[in-house]
Amino acid sequence: MGKSTFTVPAEQRYFEDYVAGSVYEFGFVTVEQDEVIAFARRFDPQVFHVDPESAKGTIYGGLIASGWHTAGLMMRLFVDHFLSKVASLGSPGVDELRWNKPVRPGDELAIRVTVQETKRSRSKPDRGIVHSFIEVMNQNREVVMSMKAVNFFFCRQKPPGKMENGTKS
Repeated sequence: MGKSTFTVPAEQRYFEDYVAGSVYEFGFVTVEQDEVIAFARRFDPQVFHVDPESAKGTIYGGLIASGWHTAGLMMRLFVDHFLSKVASLGSPGVDELRWNKPVRPGDELAIRVTVQETKRSRSKPDRGIVHSFIEVMNQNREVVMSMKAVNFFFCRQKPPGKMENGTKS
């Protein structure tokens, strides 16, 4: 399947706008060396993340971003382009997070989001659940990170048979 486009902007996007089988691509964000080092000094101070000179002697042959920094860059693109600005209700978590290739300063990252499954909640029918597969790609379109995400969204349509105050119609 080719790339999809949303028919409504994120400011008007609800559960119904996320269609199983759709594939979206968004990007780019540049990986900055000073941000790689600053993030790693605070959260992941391994030599290949914090010291460009010493990193040359590691298996990576140079400085690489922490996988957690890469996840943060992915999240920025995901929030800016995929998630609804009016109906997003957060996430209970992610599955199968993988760091497939090193991310280096100067890389340009984009994301590809495949909507795998959508279903309306039975216990809370004013919202739906969207399962997505997210791939982070570098400028060569190599997948550097992937994960499965679950997100909750309010529905645009009210559940059938219910009125505003929750009573049966």
